Amino acid sequence: MTRQKIVAGNWKMNKTLLEATQLTVELHEALGETSLPPHLQVVLCPPALYLEKIKSLLTLLHADHLAVGAQNCHQAANGAYTGEIAADMIASVGAQYVIIGHSERRAYYAETNDLLRDKTTAVLKAGLRVIFCCGENLDEREANRHTQVVAQQLRESLFDLEAAQWQHIAIAYEPVWAIGTGKTASPDQAQAMHQFIRQLIGEQYGKAVAEQTTLLYGGSCNAANADELFACPDIDGGLIGGASLKAKDFSTIIRAMK
Repeated sequence: MTRQKIVAGNWKMNKTLLEATQLTVELHEALGETSLPPHLQVVLCPPALYLEKIKSLLTLLHADHLAVGAQNCHQAANGAYTGEIAADMIASVGAQYVIIGHSERRAYYAETNDLLRDKTTAVLKAGLRVIFCCGENLDEREANRHTQVVAQQLRESLFDLEAAQWQHIAIAYEPVWAIGTGKTASPDQAQAMHQFIRQLIGEQYGKAVAEQTTLLYGGSCNAANADELFACPDIDGGLIGGASLKAKDFSTIIRAMK
C-alpha cells in the first residue's frame, strides 16, 4: 500500500484576507493542469480567521486536490476560553487537518507533551486529521540527544492512542535549529531521524502501522532542496513555512513530491 504523501503550507500569522485569497488563487493557477499523484494531499493552513473563506474559495475553484487545515486548536470541546477555537469549530467550516505541537507553540506558549496529548485527542474526536510536530533544538542536537528528545515527545503525546487511530496521524519532524534560520538538515540527517521515528512507531504499534504513517520534514524545506529531501525513502512530504507564502515556490515544492 502506498503511503499518503502530504505537502502542507503553514502560513503562520501572515497575510490579510485579501492577500490570503490572492495567494490561494495564484497557487491554484501555478499548479495549473499539473497531474498530482492520487496519494498526494496538499493542505493550506491559513490563520484560523480565514479557514471558512479559503475552504469556500477552493470549492469555487474546483480545487479538489487542495485541503484546508488549522494551525492549532484548544483541547476542550467548548467553554469559557476567550479567544480560543475548538476542534469541532474547525471541522464545522470544512477543514480537515490541525497542526498540533508546532515548535513555536511549544516555545512561545509553553505547550507541554501532556497538553499536546489532550489536543490530539480533541482533534481526533472531532473527526479531523492531526499533523503532529516534534523535534529538537540546537543544544539538544549538539549534545546528541535529538533522538531521545523526539522519542519522549512522541511517547508522552501519542503512544496512548489505539493503533487504529494512527491512520489519522501524520508526524512532522522539525529540527528547531533549522526553522526560519536558513539552515536545513542534510538529507542524511533528515532521513536518519525519519527512519528512527518510523522504527519507534513500529516498536510500539507494529510494522504495519509504522509503514502506513506519513512522516513529513518541517525544517526550512524550500524550492531548492525539496527534490533532494523528498527523495529520502522515509520522508513522505513536508510541512512548509515561509516558502508556502509564495505561490511559485510552493507549487515547485508540491511538484517535487513525485
